[in-house]
Amino acid sequence: MINIALPKGRLGEKVYKILEESGYACPEFTKDNRKLVFTNEESGVTYFWVKPSDVPIYVELGAADIGVVGKDILLEQESDVYELLDLKMGKCRMCVAAKNGFIQDTSRPLRVATKFVNIAKKYYNGLNREIEVIKLNGSIELAPLINLSDVIVDIVETGTTLKENDLKVYEEILSISTRLIANKSSYKFKFKEICAIKDTLSRVINND
Repeated sequence: MINIALPKGRLGEKVYKILEESGYACPEFTKDNRKLVFTNEESGVTYFWVKPSDVPIYVELGAADIGVVGKDILLEQESDVYELLDLKMGKCRMCVAAKNGFIQDTSRPLRVATKFVNIAKKYYNGLNREIEVIKLNGSIELAPLINLSDVIVDIVETGTTLKENDLKVYEEILSISTRLIANKSSYKFKFKEICAIKDTLSRVINND
């Protein structure tokens, strides 16, 4: 059996649909019930929904053999897993944004509001720029508007929210998309089964 951790939401549903159509169906999985684990022995798979940020934890600790997660979460958590495939879904950018007309004061540490603390620290360490990190969990765009921070480090998809709040992207840190990941031990002992799923996803994605 292959245990698969899928993120709750449209992204996980999209990946499941591909697997379902490729012979890895689990009829119970789509039913409206309160079950947490869904198994189909004929297909050789067990699925479970998890919070997106928890996917790497389930995979790293071996509760799941493989999982689907955003590159941003992998980098932020510094997860000890194998990254098998870029699923080319959920594409966005990790960026530095600030108010229009922002000018850095290099005489003091840059105040950075973000929920991606590790990503921000690593980025600015690479620039040899001293920063003061302000960790927030929501409404990151508010921080520079009320002078809580100088800049923010956050995910940008369309940029609409930034524009509506008189903010703009000043630097792009990295491009982000969804990845298929595997537990290191599982990849060794269930290599054939995991590669079959990886190859299935790869064929569908590259034919789109």
